[in-house]
Amino acid sequence: MKNHVLRPLWLAIVFVAAILLARYYVVPSDFGVHPGVHGKSFTYGFYRQGDIQDWKNFKVKYRGRDLCADCHDKEFAKIKASPHSIIQCENCHGPAIDHPDNPATLKINRSRALCLRCHADLGYPDSNRAQIPGIDPKEHNAGEACVDCHNPHNPDLEDME
Repeated sequence: MKNHVLRPLWLAIVFVAAILLARYYVVPSDFGVHPGVHGKSFTYGFYRQGDIQDWKNFKVKYRGRDLCADCHDKEFAKIKASPHSIIQCENCHGPAIDHPDNPATLKINRSRALCLRCHADLGYPDSNRAQIPGIDPKEHNAGEACVDCHNPHNPDLEDME
């Protein structure tokens, strides 16, 4: 073969060999496919077996609304009957990582920005988002917190309890 064909071929071979050599030294030996051990997952069986205990020790931050329902049954019933029933409690109240022990009370996000994540009118009448009541944040009580007028557990203005 001519030299102009062999040079790029050898260069490609050296490049692939360098990548494989770097992978050998960088990737831990226990990383790979471990099928059937933990069922189907987004990793398709690829994980590092040495990390299993680390993940078991990892503290779960978001605990889900069922934890809230055990102690806050009145608030839970209100939110389940409201248009906000699809929203998880921790979206507004923050992660319940150690709740109720530490902190005893979760800090509530009362910011206008939190409400506007869903309720800012984007002007797309044919989207799914258009079904959510939207406001123009510059016109509708600008600078005021939404919770001053709306109870998030019952967002209609009629009942401010």
